[in-house]
Amino acid sequence: MENYTEEFNAAQSRLNRMTTDWENLQQRIQKRQDGKIANPVQLDGLSPNANVKQIGTKLNEIADKARTGGDYQEIGSLYGFQLLVKTEMSQKDGVDIRVNRFFIKGEGNIKYNHNFGVIAKDPETASVNFLRALEKIPPLIAKEQESIASYQKDIPVLQEVVNGTWSKESRLSELKTELAAIERKIQLSIEPEQKGQSAEQVDKKQETPKFSESIVRTKGVHLARGVL
Repeated sequence: MENYTEEFNAAQSRLNRMTTDWENLQQRIQKRQDGKIANPVQLDGLSPNANVKQIGTKLNEIADKARTGGDYQEIGSLYGFQLLVKTEMSQKDGVDIRVNRFFIKGEGNIKYNHNFGVIAKDPETASVNFLRALEKIPPLIAKEQESIASYQKDIPVLQEVVNGTWSKESRLSELKTELAAIERKIQLSIEPEQKGQSAEQVDKKQETPKFSESIVRTKGVHLARGVL
């Protein structure tokens, strides 16, 4: 029960922080003349007026050369959100594999990513990686809301179990049902024995002689009928 409550509180915290990030983004977001959302990515070591190709090329350079030792390293910003890169190490068939993954983080301190954090080789696609990550916030919020609704439904039931507050009437009904089932099983196990016993009694009756000697009393002597 304690772990379940902790999971509920964690989900509620994530929901609050994601909601904060989304509200902040809506206040800061910019649109181009054609109505599409602008992508004013700012990267360290790159001109603020860098074009799409320059941004994508720079991100691929970072993906190839970054060595963060497992830490998150800030590399720029977008709409007030931090852009981060993290070097992850793994092994496959005895060979070391190094992957740099990219994330974007807001005031909610939640790291969002797109394509598992892997930057595309195509510069234009790479340049919108962080914008695509931010677009995932609404479905993530919806998922947390579903989890919270499930927790809210289950927690009261678990509390009743833990606190032993089930109604006596409900428990008594369950016990009666269990008792009836047990009695039924006993009855079913007895019936075959009774049937076998009846058959045995019939056999014994068939073995009994069909006639018996009638005893008559004559002058104080018992004689069998037919002897007189």
